[in-house]
Amino acid sequence: MGLFDEISSMVSSALGGEASESLVMEALQSAGVPGVGGLIQQLQQSGLGAHVASWMGSGPNQPVSATEIQQALGGPTLDAIAGKLGVDPAIASTMLSRILPGLVDRVTPDGQAPSPDQAGPDQAGPDQAGPDQNG
Repeated sequence: MGLFDEISSMVSSALGGEASESLVMEALQSAGVPGVGGLIQQLQQSGLGAHVASWMGSGPNQPVSATEIQQALGGPTLDAIAGKLGVDPAIASTMLSRILPGLVDRVTPDGQAPSPDQAGPDQAGPDQAGPDQNG
């Protein structure tokens, strides 16, 4: 797995920190994962609840392995993410295992998960434009 780790590091470095997070969120959404809240929910339901809780909490982020990401997201979802990122699914799962702990930590500063349909930290979710002014 050393080669995959090396390639994943190179791809992540080339993408940059927030740019890689943005690309990962775009890839997740195109694969049918509905935003950060949906991702958190899926990871929790797949047995990674303790990991997610550590990412959302104020302590250190518990690491997650590429294998755990593969199992949590499933083959078809991971294949779609890999296709969007232009990498092999094994590399995509390694990238996700490195990016997701920090991403979830960053978008849950108060320890609360966004609603499952919330797009991400910099994007408004549906119906967040405020009250109807035509009324």
